[in-house]
Amino acid sequence: MKTILVVLDGLSNQVAQHAMGYLHAECSQGNGFYYRLTCELPSLSRPLYECILTGVPPVRSGIIHNGVSRLSRERSIFHFARAAGLTTAAAAYHWVSELYNRTPFVPARDRHTDAPELPIQYGHFYSDDSYPDSHLFEDAESLRLRHDPDFLLIHPMNIDDAGHKSGLSSPQYRNRARIADGLLSQWMPLWLAEGYQVMVTADHGMNDDRSHGGILPEETTVPLFVFGRAFSLQPDLAPQQTDLCGTLCELLEVPHDKPVCRGLLAEPQR
Repeated sequence: MKTILVVLDGLSNQVAQHAMGYLHAECSQGNGFYYRLTCELPSLSRPLYECILTGVPPVRSGIIHNGVSRLSRERSIFHFARAAGLTTAAAAYHWVSELYNRTPFVPARDRHTDAPELPIQYGHFYSDDSYPDSHLFEDAESLRLRHDPDFLLIHPMNIDDAGHKSGLSSPQYRNRARIADGLLSQWMPLWLAEGYQVMVTADHGMNDDRSHGGILPEETTVPLFVFGRAFSLQPDLAPQQTDLCGTLCELLEVPHDKPVCRGLLAEPQR
């Protein structure tokens, strides 16, 4: 099934539980379900991009801080999808390109990627943390319409950027979450109507010191929203961040060797 993963960078569950009105509305209508999960450690961006997309925690992957600039040594969702002949795309921060396509990131070469031979075949990558989320969602929709990818990653940065500038308990941070929710309300109904499976989560949260990286609940507890007929919508599940890669591969129906949260998935119809 065609699948979209949205990673809202830096969105703490402390804010997601009340600020994401559209996502909660879809859940209340029985179209999705809202879970919480604890991110792996350290609660930093590049290590957790790797964790979400490969199912491997940072200490095992070796991507243990944001300055580790090299290609991943693990197989990611992009690799599994490509091996099965599927099409991949991403509108994401440039560290994703550095992990799975080419490193270092060369903007003139890599910002707009059209390279069928690479794990992420089609991409729009940005390197400015203030790159508008509205533009990023438009980039993603352009990729979807132009290339019809089986797997599409959408990764905006403005929530995290607001947290680093103003902190967790600030109107700027909360409002950036609300803006992202509003952008999802513009695009997600179309995706769901066209049969996409959609997962919305975050890499890590944020603290009042305008940072993250440690073990505080506000840094490590993040939301997980799932939408689409392939999900069970069962309550009382405890998905792990390391389960997301394998679960997404199951949605894509591609062979893989990653852990899966089976409870998230609906029973196949016979």
